Amino acid sequence: MHVLCVDDDRINNLLLEQTLLMVAGVSFACAESGADAVEQAHLRRPDCLIIDLHLPDTDGLALLPRLRAAMTGKEVPAFLCTAEHPADVAEQAAAAGFRQVWGKPVTLPQVQTLVDELGAS
Repeated sequence: MHVLCVDDDRINNLLLEQTLLMVAGVSFACAESGADAVEQAHLRRPDCLIIDLHLPDTDGLALLPRLRAAMTGKEVPAFLCTAEHPADVAEQAAAAGFRQVWGKPVTLPQVQTLVDELGAS
């Protein structure tokens, strides 16, 4: 399974990378902006998206449809990450097409559950 992680905070990206490295069967790429994420989605169509809510050039809610369009409509599972309380944005995230909202930092159990559900382990 290939995961595209989109977060403008280098520390959050490093934490997420370290978490993903602990899960068998997962490769990943990180993007620090919406524009970078769209470019990466063109290069290698991810099987899953983990997107930060607040990005320098967009927000995660607006980015998801752009990424899916870049992947010619591929409906990959998407998870929104935020430093805000997940319940505060859960309704907006669901309306935008996100499967779940995760608080930061993303944890190993969250990623392992994701991998197990998608059958990549």
